Amino acid sequence: MVGRTSGVRLAVAATLVAGLGLVAGCSGSVDSPATDNVAAGSGNGSSSSSSSSATPVPAELTITPAKGATGVLPSAPVVVSATGGTVGEVTVTDAKGRKVEGELGSDGTWTSTTRLAPGAAYTVKAAATGDDGTPSTTTSTFKTLKPKVTATYGILYSGETVGVGMPASIQFDSAVTTAKMRAEVEKLVTVTTSPKQSGSWGWLDNRQLMWRPAKYWQPGTKVTVSAPLTGVQTGEDKWVANDASASFTVGSAMISTVDIKGHHMTVRRNGKVLRVIPVSTGRPGATTETRGGTKVIIRKEGTVTMDSTTIGIPKGKPGYYREITDWNLRITWTGEYLHSAPWSVGAQGNANVSHGCVNLSPANAKWMFDNSKVGDVVTFTGSKRPFLPTEGIGVWQYSFAKWKAQSALA
Repeated sequence: MVGRTSGVRLAVAATLVAGLGLVAGCSGSVDSPATDNVAAGSGNGSSSSSSSSATPVPAELTITPAKGATGVLPSAPVVVSATGGTVGEVTVTDAKGRKVEGELGSDGTWTSTTRLAPGAAYTVKAAATGDDGTPSTTTSTFKTLKPKVTATYGILYSGETVGVGMPASIQFDSAVTTAKMRAEVEKLVTVTTSPKQSGSWGWLDNRQLMWRPAKYWQPGTKVTVSAPLTGVQTGEDKWVANDASASFTVGSAMISTVDIKGHHMTVRRNGKVLRVIPVSTGRPGATTETRGGTKVIIRKEGTVTMDSTTIGIPKGKPGYYREITDWNLRITWTGEYLHSAPWSVGAQGNANVSHGCVNLSPANAKWMFDNSKVGDVVTFTGSKRPFLPTEGIGVWQYSFAKWKAQSALA
């Protein structure tokens, strides 16, 4: 009888150990602690028993995306949950060791709070504690989809001192194709200003997202832009693979007004008139008159060759020109500059004879170049030809109410 009882107990022990292997299963591999031996016979026909102890039961961990998954969308969350216990520490890292942030919810489930990068491999390591206190860990890996196009973008004028008219600008190298995608981008980006100023994001077009204050910046403002856009989709099979941030400082309030009909430009700094300069602007005509409206200096380009072939007038045709010009301040993408024009000094202050640029004498052009910075405001009055916002940095062509309507979240 004793030997028979001992054999039964051995069978029970074997069953319990096999059962433990089933309970430990999860989405990743589990490293469970060693279990205590179950009491067995002495082997000489006499019965003996050790102290009774419960079989450790680790929590069952489930990880999404599943182990070995490929083509995972960058927008898909990583989720870790536990059955028969609680989730402990969770780390999600890419091949370079960069972490994906996440948090444990009130329901005990860990969920990532940042997007994944496209074309990347991730490792999930999760710990859990069973209801009986048994610890366990699991590891899982997966890969995100590799898009046909990796979307790229930049934050303009980083580290520079700019004029009061320069908006915070995030520029994509290709279109953010749908309103929904533009809204998703806009939800993620932020602007911080010191001192604080009210303003709004808006899209100048489907590549240019800009934040402008309700009025011109206060001189001395510090502006910081944050664009955590990794994993954002911007087109069909096109995803962003990086985050960016930048800052710039607003300098003095340099605001100039060009009176097209009066042939002069008044330059003010912080409200004080610095100089009134004779100018010659674009001669009358649908394609030559200087555009009217509020522009900002986009770039200081110095010496530029003005070539009419860039605006569709080839060599040998009426109106053709090719001139090397100095002290160029670009104010539109369509070819309008403030620059030196020694050939038109006689017309400056008297007549408009240019192809659309603002002609200044060499001395006045050099003074203007030396005293200007990108983002300084230049407003044009007296023109019948409007400046279209996308022809330059045209955020000031909108009232603030209309600019806010340019937001994808409006």
